[in-house]
Amino acid sequence: MPGEVHHPLFARLFDRLSHVMEREVGPRRQELLAGLAGRVLEVGPGNGINFRRYPASVAEVVAVEPEPYLRARAQRAAADAPVKVSVRAGVADVLELKDESFDAAVTCLVLCSVPDQQSALAELRRVLRPQAELRFLEHVRSPRPGKARMQVGFDGSGLWPRLAGGWHCSRDAVTAIESAGFRVERQRPIDVGPSWAITNPHVIGRAVAL
Repeated sequence: MPGEVHHPLFARLFDRLSHVMEREVGPRRQELLAGLAGRVLEVGPGNGINFRRYPASVAEVVAVEPEPYLRARAQRAAADAPVKVSVRAGVADVLELKDESFDAAVTCLVLCSVPDQQSALAELRRVLRPQAELRFLEHVRSPRPGKARMQVGFDGSGLWPRLAGGWHCSRDAVTAIESAGFRVERQRPIDVGPSWAITNPHVIGRAVAL
């Protein structure tokens, strides 16, 4: 089906691990979504674990998830969300949504897995109104040269992205966001899991569509 990406084994593993990690990651998700309002687009919501954390000021969440197993889990989560959530199939770099039709967008551990970061961010910019928010929580390349080389090597081998459902650990998400027509207004590095993990560091932040 168009707009689908199949990672059946990783999807099931992610579904289990996301709940196990909630003690640590849950407060980060809360911070990511705090204060959002209006109509919000979430790209790559996975199993919908963010949905229950959206504040009442959000009128509607449109969630675009390409992986069928995770999309089904997200649809279940949407039914119990405190705000209106609709889940649809689709991929980040071809959003079947109108120009300037959203007040905010959310990417949570997804820019690491899209095939083309710049295309995905260009689509996000297209569907956001001027001055709309982009909230992001993403893997980023380490500032430590040795670890950065290791991350690049993992990604370049192709093995890590295949095992991890397309995830990459060496992308510079913040620079990509700025290059796509956003102004990053705040960001800070965080670790999720052990600081030595190949997927660390992460960054959480807010950008505004120019």
